[in-house]
Amino acid sequence: MSLPTPLRARPGDAADAALRHKFEYAQRMNRVLDHIDRHLDQNLALADLAELAHFSPFHFHRVFAAWMGETLGDYLWRRRVEVGALRLAHERRSPVLAVALSVGFGSGEAFARAFKQRFGCSPTAWRAHTAQRWAAQLAHIRSLAPQAADRNLDQVLRNPDQAPSQAISDHERPNLTSLKEYRMDVRVEDLAPARVAYLRHIGPYGPEIPRFWAETFQPWRAVLGLGGGACYGIGWDDPAITAPEKCRYDACVEVPADFVAQSPASLADLPGGRYAVAHYEGVGADIGRAWVELMRDWLPASGMQCDNRPMFEYYAPDDRMDPATGVFRCRLCVPVKAL
Repeated sequence: MSLPTPLRARPGDAADAALRHKFEYAQRMNRVLDHIDRHLDQNLALADLAELAHFSPFHFHRVFAAWMGETLGDYLWRRRVEVGALRLAHERRSPVLAVALSVGFGSGEAFARAFKQRFGCSPTAWRAHTAQRWAAQLAHIRSLAPQAADRNLDQVLRNPDQAPSQAISDHERPNLTSLKEYRMDVRVEDLAPARVAYLRHIGPYGPEIPRFWAETFQPWRAVLGLGGGACYGIGWDDPAITAPEKCRYDACVEVPADFVAQSPASLADLPGGRYAVAHYEGVGADIGRAWVELMRDWLPASGMQCDNRPMFEYYAPDDRMDPATGVFRCRLCVPVKAL
């Protein structure tokens, strides 16, 4: 559900009014979705969420279902089970009951029933097969390497006022089907919190994401003069768990503490703390593989596990892509805590 480019309508015309309303609804819904993610372990009453979105409970229930394609109750159930599945895989030492309580289930039995309904297996079996899922996901990424070349992050790394880079010719393009294993430089660092403004894309990951950056995020960023800020890419969902059409991705730029978000943007605070930071250098087609290998190989051997803060790709203001090779740099940031 990409937002339209905020420059298409002329001020004062009917299209402009329609866009303003659409953007306002996006802001309200994003505020609710962000609140849900931060409070999955708590009672999330419809009336409270409606108040947060500035709707009456009667209208909010219908607006939410129309916007998200599922009722609030179905969304809460799905989000709790899917986040639980992620935590089972990433927090391997946490008891199943602790995971169940952390996503709002009152007992391990209730969590197990919901989990079986959603994934067809028990939470314990899901956790036991984590390595096989990583292997299957890595094989899938490798099989899609040629198509993944479309994940060109030049529009992320280039300032909005720069001209497009020269296209990469076939003979210049790296071998995208290489089966090399990454040996990334991974360090545990204390990162400062960051205030970000973001636009949200709801839909499949892959080629739609760079189009979202180029056609929606970068024009908005240029209009507001935020071209010099660090950028973040946050994929909130695992496409191996969440249906592609429901996956959420935030394109973010760091902003001052007093920045006031105007439609269509929303504001968020990325928490600081300990992160495993992997310095990635390569082409867009391989970054998914790098993420998998970071989570599959480095994390289990590190003596740490993920916590509940978001993972993200960090693009420093001076990060650039080489137009001749498609190689770029970024940092893959995984929040960690002791086992």
